[in-house]
Amino acid sequence: MNLDYLRYFVRLVEVGHYTRAAEQLCIAQPSLSHAIRTLEAELGVPLFEKSGRNTVLTRYGEEFLDCARRTLATLDRGVLSLQHSAQGEGLIRLGFLRSLGTEYIPALAAEFLAANQGKNIRFEFHTDRTPGLLDGLVGQKYDLVFCSRPEQDLHLTAVPVTRQELVLIVPKDHPLASRQSIDLREALPYPQICFGQGPGLRGVIDDLFAAAGGQPKVAYETEEDQVIAGLVARGFGIAVVPDMAVLYRLNVAVLRIASPTYKRELFAVHNDAVFLPPAARNFLEFAVEHSREKA
Repeated sequence: MNLDYLRYFVRLVEVGHYTRAAEQLCIAQPSLSHAIRTLEAELGVPLFEKSGRNTVLTRYGEEFLDCARRTLATLDRGVLSLQHSAQGEGLIRLGFLRSLGTEYIPALAAEFLAANQGKNIRFEFHTDRTPGLLDGLVGQKYDLVFCSRPEQDLHLTAVPVTRQELVLIVPKDHPLASRQSIDLREALPYPQICFGQGPGLRGVIDDLFAAAGGQPKVAYETEEDQVIAGLVARGFGIAVVPDMAVLYRLNVAVLRIASPTYKRELFAVHNDAVFLPPAARNFLEFAVEHSREKA
């Protein structure tokens, strides 16, 4: 069914006169008459009848009017929503590492909204480990994710946007607790709480200890950095974790790793094979510019 003809039909109902309706629609009256006849032929019932010099709806026309108005209203809302999206408004679906959810992402999102006042921009915030975030990105659950660098075989685009320093945390009554910094070789004798095996920080930390001349004495494994910090605070072991705000609220001592040195680079990752909404594209560019300013 021709959508223009639906609009002609609704306008003719509102005006009640073919000539005036055609003038308002900026079409010739014969074109309007043809559109109405075409609709009536398609529907199989008359939509209008004459009442003196005016045109009024039949009972079939009254029934169809509600349908036509709802159809056009739905279409107009959809068109308006897409136009707003094209102008950089709408929903941005973010996935990120939990360690970025305390300061980095909230601050970045707040600054972005402040820089785009007057635009209807909304966020969805989701946290996961790097493998889950990348799976979600490939599955189009997220528009952008902030995590470790993806493997090349995923064919994703990754742009460095921030860094995280790794630190050693120990219970406050631990023999190393009085230290401000440490060589990781000195941590080798103590039981440690580690991230689980697989992509992400575990491999990075194992490589750090290998560079220090050994491997950690694994007492426990878990997936979440904040869980690791909580276990360390309760004396289950020591751990290498990202430097994050929550550490300074727990019963742990935070030691800078003097050797081997390492800063964890984190990336804004998106999928070039999938259309990136303008709002998400603008946020990505904002994050990249933000990183340059902080460099």
